[in-house]
Amino acid sequence: MTPAMTDTSVDHRTRRFVDEAELSFDEIVEVVLPAAVAAHGGLAARGIAVQGVPPLTLVVDGPASSRSLTLAAVGADLGVTVGDGGAPPAGLVAHLAVDALSDLVQDVQSPMGLAMTARVRVEGGSIDDWISWEPVLRALFEGRPVYEPGAVELTGADGSPLDLDAVFTLDDATDPRRRRVMAHFLAQAGFLHVRGVFDPDEMAAVRADIDRGIAAATPDDGESWWATDADGVDRAVRVLFFDEKSDALRDLLADPRHTWIGDLTGDGHVHTGGAEGLVKPLGIVRGLSDLPWHKDCGQGRHAYMCNALTVGISVTGADRRSGALGVIPGSHRANTCSAMRDRRLDLAPRLLETATGDLTIHCSDTLHRAHPPVERPRHVVYTSWRLPLLAGDVERPDPRYSRRARAELTDVEDRIDAAASPSR
Repeated sequence: MTPAMTDTSVDHRTRRFVDEAELSFDEIVEVVLPAAVAAHGGLAARGIAVQGVPPLTLVVDGPASSRSLTLAAVGADLGVTVGDGGAPPAGLVAHLAVDALSDLVQDVQSPMGLAMTARVRVEGGSIDDWISWEPVLRALFEGRPVYEPGAVELTGADGSPLDLDAVFTLDDATDPRRRRVMAHFLAQAGFLHVRGVFDPDEMAAVRADIDRGIAAATPDDGESWWATDADGVDRAVRVLFFDEKSDALRDLLADPRHTWIGDLTGDGHVHTGGAEGLVKPLGIVRGLSDLPWHKDCGQGRHAYMCNALTVGISVTGADRRSGALGVIPGSHRANTCSAMRDRRLDLAPRLLETATGDLTIHCSDTLHRAHPPVERPRHVVYTSWRLPLLAGDVERPDPRYSRRARAELTDVEDRIDAAASPSR
């Protein structure tokens, strides 16, 4: 199913939306798991050792009784034990409904995604243990080995070490030879920095629209995210659906200075049409403003969407004093935790310091973070490009990825806290 890869392709998909199914507990334990263990049980067992995670028991809570399955390494293979009722064994235990388990084994939602949407309750272990099982599950169900130190090398097209300090321009994007260099860099490192794409006047107009959107936001409008500062003040920090609110931004998104991105890797990326306008204030202590290390596929659907491309338009510029974007080169090629920086990851992070009008482009599976500003705030717009559907695929809307669900993520920290609570 995976398309033929080139040295510039970032299409790592292994699943189609059309193949998603509502699996019963019996189908999972009698069909899906045996096939996965037969194909990739050794990879999963190796991943358990690499991750250092405890055995995982998944308890499916039904109206009258519970059923469970436990995943654990047995020598060099993965063992699966099915239980009916009774107390689960000691170790990491996750309670979830059968529809959530169905989504988990099909990568519709990841362990973090289930926590973010209040579809799991973790007992007998930490939420970090639960999240750390994600690479093991990906190894089991997708056949992708869990990352081990030294597994990713960053090389140029000639085989020499990749120059991670490379910064590109629009002239590079329009020159066929240099464009291929850009595409190879993106495929290897998972990010690009493109300098001087939009001019300061254009960015001033976009900034004014962000400021108007922030000023008009209310906590219950369904079109903004909020965070709390050190003084206990709740502040709007993100304008959702910003493309619908800014004529200046819509003009730039349709401009050739942006649309060239769709043809960069040869994968046929298509612009989603959406965008979000962000302000990064000083002193935020809680909420989705200065996001920690994560991948944009962290909620799930890596196997269906990666790699999409996320484009950051640097409206006011960003440096180490104003909270520049951090990336971990090569992490899109590493099967590692998507919701935190794994302590075993030996790939070194970098800071992308930008000027007003620059673009950053990163793969959806690249680990990145928003560093908190310490001296002055900044403004940025994010938009994205998705891969075209695979042959025979049909994208089916999922309410968990709707406009409403996007807005409700503003309270996601409360849901994650609840997932780690010993009681509902």
